[in-house]
Amino acid sequence: MSILGIDVGGSGVKGAIVDTQSGELLSERIRIETPTPPTPANIAGVVQQIVSHLDYSGPVGCSFPTVVVEGKSLTAGNIDTAWRGTQVDELFGEATGLEFVVHNDADVAGIAEMTLGAGRGLSGTTIMITIGTGLGSGVFFDGMLIPNIELGRMPGHDGEPIEFYAGDRARKADGLGWDEWGERFNYFLQRVARVFTPAHFILGGGASKKLHKFGDKLDVDASIHVAHFRNNAGIVGAALAARDGGLRTGTGTGLH
Repeated sequence: MSILGIDVGGSGVKGAIVDTQSGELLSERIRIETPTPPTPANIAGVVQQIVSHLDYSGPVGCSFPTVVVEGKSLTAGNIDTAWRGTQVDELFGEATGLEFVVHNDADVAGIAEMTLGAGRGLSGTTIMITIGTGLGSGVFFDGMLIPNIELGRMPGHDGEPIEFYAGDRARKADGLGWDEWGERFNYFLQRVARVFTPAHFILGGGASKKLHKFGDKLDVDASIHVAHFRNNAGIVGAALAARDGGLRTGTGTGLH
């Protein structure tokens, strides 16, 4: 079954049609820069552009960078504060005329990896970290998703959310080399490990493809895996969620 997955991020909105059996992208991967300001109306317009460009009709899965409950954004995260309280699935549905299934971005990225990618066969506590504008997180125990765990929002050493210190936007904004930034990211992983004692980390998002440049700075008592779908995990996981009508917090794959 082929379904459109859309991944809304702080720097770009990406989309592609996905084979939900294999996770393969069946269309070109479209990326449009996140508009400024990233308001609901502006991003809904970009989502409509992607749907129109791909000439797609059918259910759409959407990965969204906030806490999402029943299709509603409860936080603003790294996008405009106007998203707080917005019913995202209805907004995008009105813009495109299609049915949307919307969930937290790191949760659906984790679903992609646990179902078809690097997380297959992993047991115990597994934490998916998406390294992008901020730091997203999807937490699983024996394949069961615990939704909307935003570890990037933990207070850092300066009291600000730790993703402001250890996310990829901080690396770019502070002009850090990979070694120096890797030490910051390791600080984040160590804080997470101290609280959750995970058996495994899966690293995804744009910076994951550079693991060879900072991996030697990572020192945690857990195995570290690079996401199989890399920066496409959000697209793939969103499509899987739409195929199954949403996520579940049950055992196995975390899908209905």
